[in-house]
Amino acid sequence: MNIVVILILLLAAGAIIVGGLQFFFSSEELPINTKPTCATCNGEDNRCEQECMMEAATKPVEYFDDEELDRFAGRQSDDYTDEETEEFREVMLTMKQDEVKEWNRSLILRGINIPDQLKDEVVMMIEG
Repeated sequence: MNIVVILILLLAAGAIIVGGLQFFFSSEELPINTKPTCATCNGEDNRCEQECMMEAATKPVEYFDDEELDRFAGRQSDDYTDEETEEFREVMLTMKQDEVKEWNRSLILRGINIPDQLKDEVVMMIEG
């Protein structure tokens, strides 16, 4: 009976040693932080997007040299003329592609709807 217990303990110790060696010599790096942050949110995780929007709502609104668009607050997205839509487009085209997502958040927080005519372009810029 003692021999069986000793063999089981030796087998378990060998498995632990082999597992430890595999972990030690593994070439894969373990992720340090797997929880997305607002800096890494890419639009695929709705929860991340919602948390970032709530976080952004507690901070001062960031402007992108677009204060003139504040006059459109409360306007429906299908209620813009072509000239007004062009004002949004001009602002959007002056910024870097990676700023468009933040600009869109800024507009939402300010109660400004992007014109329907421009939504596809905004999505294309955000998605790259």
